[in-house]
Amino acid sequence: MSAPFDLDEHLGRRLYFDDLEPGQTWESPRRTVTEADVVQFAGLSGDYNALHTDAVFAADHPFGQRAAHGLLTLAIASGLTTRMLVYRLMDGARLALTELRCKWRAPVLMGDTIHVELRIGEKSLSPKRPGTGRVVMHRTIRNQRGEVVAESEWTALMKCRPEAA
Repeated sequence: MSAPFDLDEHLGRRLYFDDLEPGQTWESPRRTVTEADVVQFAGLSGDYNALHTDAVFAADHPFGQRAAHGLLTLAIASGLTTRMLVYRLMDGARLALTELRCKWRAPVLMGDTIHVELRIGEKSLSPKRPGTGRVVMHRTIRNQRGEVVAESEWTALMKCRPEAA
């Protein structure tokens, strides 16, 4: 963690828009992507694309094997982020996800272990909603070799600290 504040001092408190500073960075736990994840996501989403579900087809693809859905990778990254203490301290202050952008850089193959690097980006007070602001949270998803598999920006609407509003 390279945040300029100590998370331990914030335990039992909520983190608001005002507490987050651009450049603060944290790392999530890790998670291995399994064949069961891919099969369940295909069933849930209805996306049975052969690259994800057909081993014979995927063997002739440039990846050489089946790959996880890009949206599955993004969903797992979302879950990994919610397991981070800093993100849980924002619970109740995060009001809404207002924008999401993602660039997939490399495939996530079954058996890959991924984690998220969360970095606070731009912040701006909301001109339309007093007492709130928008925070861009950059989530870089890396595999077990440290390779970037996806880069994403999640913009959240957050409450300002009540005494600052």
